[in-house]
Amino acid sequence: MTKNQMRLGLFALIVFISWTSVAGRLAVMSIDLGGEYFKVAIVKPGVPMEIALNKESSRKTPTLVAFRDGERHFASEAQTTALRYPQKAVGYLMQIIGRQFDDPQVQLFRKRFPYYDMLKDEERGTVLFKIDDDTIYSVEELLAMILEQAKEYAQNFAEQEIKDAVITVPPFYNQAERRAVLNAAKLVGINVLQLMSDNAAVALNYGVFRRKNFNATMQYYMFYDMGSTSTTATIVGYNVVKTKEGTRSESNPQLTIKGIGFDRSLGGLEFTLRLRDHLAKSFDGQKKTTLKVVQNSRAMAKLFKEAERVKKVLSANVDHTAQVENLLDEKDFKSPVTRAELEELTQDLFDRVTKPIEEALKLSDITLPEITEVILMGGGTRMPKVQEILMKYLGRSELGKSINTDEAAAMGAVYQAAYLGKGFKVKKFGVREGNIYPINVEFERQKTEEEEPKLIKRTLFSRMNPYPQKKVMTFNKHTKDFSFMVTYSGLDFLTEEDRRSFGTPLISKYTLVGVEDALANNKDKEPKGIKAHFQMDGSGILTLDRVESIFEKNDTEAEEKSTWSKLGSAIGGLFGSGATDEENKVEDTPEQEGEDTPSGGPTDESSSPLEKETVQNDTSTGTEPKEEQADSNEDSTESDKKEEDEKKTEDKEGQKEESADKEEPPQDKQEDAPQKRDAKSEQPKAEGTNKTEEEKKSEEAKEKGPKVLSIKELIKTEEEILDLKNLTNEKFVAAKQRLSELRKIDKEKMELEKAKNELESFIFDLQDKLSQDLHMKCTTEEERDKINAQLSEASDWLYDQTPETKKADFVSKLKSLKDATKALSKRVYEHEERPKALAALKSALNQTTVFLATVKNMTDLEDPIFTQVELETLEKLINETKHWRDDNVKAQSKLKAYEEPTLKAEDVGLKIAALDREMRYLINKAKNFRPKPKVKEDKAKKSENTSEETSTGDSTQQADVPQTDESGKDDAPEQATFDPTEETETPTATPDTPYATPDSPEQESAPPTKKEDAKPSGEKETQEDRTSSGKRKPKSKRKPKEDTTEEEILQLDDGVHPEQAHPDQHGEL
Repeated sequence: MTKNQMRLGLFALIVFISWTSVAGRLAVMSIDLGGEYFKVAIVKPGVPMEIALNKESSRKTPTLVAFRDGERHFASEAQTTALRYPQKAVGYLMQIIGRQFDDPQVQLFRKRFPYYDMLKDEERGTVLFKIDDDTIYSVEELLAMILEQAKEYAQNFAEQEIKDAVITVPPFYNQAERRAVLNAAKLVGINVLQLMSDNAAVALNYGVFRRKNFNATMQYYMFYDMGSTSTTATIVGYNVVKTKEGTRSESNPQLTIKGIGFDRSLGGLEFTLRLRDHLAKSFDGQKKTTLKVVQNSRAMAKLFKEAERVKKVLSANVDHTAQVENLLDEKDFKSPVTRAELEELTQDLFDRVTKPIEEALKLSDITLPEITEVILMGGGTRMPKVQEILMKYLGRSELGKSINTDEAAAMGAVYQAAYLGKGFKVKKFGVREGNIYPINVEFERQKTEEEEPKLIKRTLFSRMNPYPQKKVMTFNKHTKDFSFMVTYSGLDFLTEEDRRSFGTPLISKYTLVGVEDALANNKDKEPKGIKAHFQMDGSGILTLDRVESIFEKNDTEAEEKSTWSKLGSAIGGLFGSGATDEENKVEDTPEQEGEDTPSGGPTDESSSPLEKETVQNDTSTGTEPKEEQADSNEDSTESDKKEEDEKKTEDKEGQKEESADKEEPPQDKQEDAPQKRDAKSEQPKAEGTNKTEEEKKSEEAKEKGPKVLSIKELIKTEEEILDLKNLTNEKFVAAKQRLSELRKIDKEKMELEKAKNELESFIFDLQDKLSQDLHMKCTTEEERDKINAQLSEASDWLYDQTPETKKADFVSKLKSLKDATKALSKRVYEHEERPKALAALKSALNQTTVFLATVKNMTDLEDPIFTQVELETLEKLINETKHWRDDNVKAQSKLKAYEEPTLKAEDVGLKIAALDREMRYLINKAKNFRPKPKVKEDKAKKSENTSEETSTGDSTQQADVPQTDESGKDDAPEQATFDPTEETETPTATPDTPYATPDSPEQESAPPTKKEDAKPSGEKETQEDRTSSGKRKPKSKRKPKEDTTEEEILQLDDGVHPEQAHPDQHGEL
């Protein structure tokens, strides 16, 4: 093998491995993490967006994980465990993820579910759940288990591995809560493409199917979502915006979150808890026992389940009866409940229904008449009282109920996952979410001789600042290492309760190391401040990408070079230099390039990546650079003025971009376009050679001054998380190991259950079949009694097993039963499959016989396709197979069904394979056959071909002079160059002409199939296209094809006998 061959093989292998690895990851999923239920949706090639079913074929699964006997339980098993052992089934984790133990939200959770044993993590301050004396889990670990189960449902439904996902979270989640969800997903190997707010996912799902309804004018919709644990009102604007994709401009719809209002604790759960407590009081009032129901966690869990059921019934009925068997102390409970009673119990909750709407309208600065439609989401909106309050407040006679409230978020998120994932091309639909909590940067101005240190605050991301987005903040007066804090600010819009439960306003602290060293390394340059590059990604997570110290210096070398160049040009002009226009152009070019494309400096940051990030600041933060500049203007240096002018330019550009409703990738592309046009428009001027233009350029260069270079030096940063400490590396690895061990236990449990079920199914199935006609025919009575006894013994053994029985024991027992009934299974199989195999053999013999008879009629051809030996071999095989079949069928007919068969389906299959193998050989030979081209045609046939011309032209000359093509060869029949690989040349059989060729009258008018045969329209005729008399050549009658295709042979086998075909057409094969 040569080196080139080895390289080619290695390249092919790499391409194959790369393709298979990419193809295996094409499928993506979304996980809608609700407070009470989670839903999973998938999309993969060939399968559109679809909700993945769980193991119980349900489209939604409780957000619950339970533990019992060292095993985990999910779905209905977890709900069953929650009734019997409520302290071992943990749910509603989305309320406390990422929160400190002393947080008011955590205390509310403990009040609602007093039976949980919750501890405080002394290192992180977060919540721990104590399942038993030896088992303690963090909230992230418990949520990771639920995410892993969702991933398993998606993989089972898609029948392939899936790692990429979009996960929905409530829009009011802060930085700590979002990072906690990401950490939970990371523990189980889920690659989170994006954390998407559930209201944005719902809005995307709504807009995707109505994209044709939107135009350049913004249309406003409100989505009101009362879920299990919280309520949100979101105002969304839809419009069509122009974006640049590659080199072309496109118009695509986009949704923008304009305003959000929320209530963290108002949801269906609170209504259920109120009804649960009411039922508990009713039971205690009946005085059936001296025990208090609230003191029994199992009884309260039963009442919670019943309260949830009654609440749903009362949404459609005005009254219902709550009843629980054996609620407490073996006493049953039964009590009537009316809708009016429920509404009276929850009147204060109904008063809070419209508060999120008020907040959203105020934040968006949009009035109710501007809203096109109000769309309901969440199970809580099904309550008639909630709908009545909303219609009265909104002044509408009806509310939108056009979307699936349970699945809209999951479907919208999976659409976004397909857009972000690899391997899918979906119609673009822009999503612009908004930051709810304003974020500041706080730092201390360094002490000087004139004034004391002062705490400075700068707004980094204001309220409803759209994201994803990048921001740059400049520190102008720091000459030593310093620190700054990233904090929340302006939380006055929150209610007093929300402010208490918000937690710490601190997010993180960054310490910059190496500022003084950077200044020392660049003493000959002018410092222009320290720039910190922040990014809020599509998940709403704020990160510090990098910090750079910026310096500037004049490019003196370029300045000197330009001066000497101008001096040389002036001298040359005085003494009449003989330079041509082209030489003058070349001489001017370096000077022009130096002006237009400097290597750095403030003047060209607008075209650099650094400046592009700065431009992406929205208008709401346009005052930030001014505040920062105000601090630095105290020194009144020239560089500060440059910085101020530069920032004013940035603000203007940012305003332009915001007014266009831009998205990040199109912004950069749209900014580049005008710059390129300007460069092209200025190029002719730069190439001008007249003296006036040179003088103008010289004056402009003097005004601009020397070229300025910009130097960037990275500054090391040290980050300290202040709101929620991440798991240490040791704890993270330990948590992954624990989850891996639990996964292993679950797998072993599943395999054990599978082995047990297979054994039980085999026993029941065979016991039933032994009484059916087929098995009775294939066995004797004595044999049936023996097998029944073995099955009964195995059944008794199965039910006597304990949980400690190993999987291997069940597998061994099943194997012993299969071995004991192996002979019976074979006889039954042969009895069912033998007739099918014989029918297939009969069909194969019929086809080969017809084929043989057909090709035998072609042996008189001058150039036959098949040799005599090949035909004799096929005929011998057919005869031998027929004799073998007849003999074995006769012998088998003498045997009883319960006796060992002599004719087996497997042997029949081997005979069919032999016939098939011989047929394939002959068919492939026919397909690849090439007839030998004839040098000279028969004169008689030639005369026949040109008979039409003899009546009008010089027939003698036409007959004696053979026509030649451009290559000088005789005009041979087209079939001499027949290519069997061209499907367009394949003959087509019809009822009238079973083996019609392209020469048949039905196909003479068909267009040519080869490119070289087709003459373009309008092309002039050549001399060869006409006869010597000047008339067009008549088309010569083609010789029948001496080849055929597999399709024609199969048409022969369908019942057309060779003798029925036209004699002239036999040569086609």
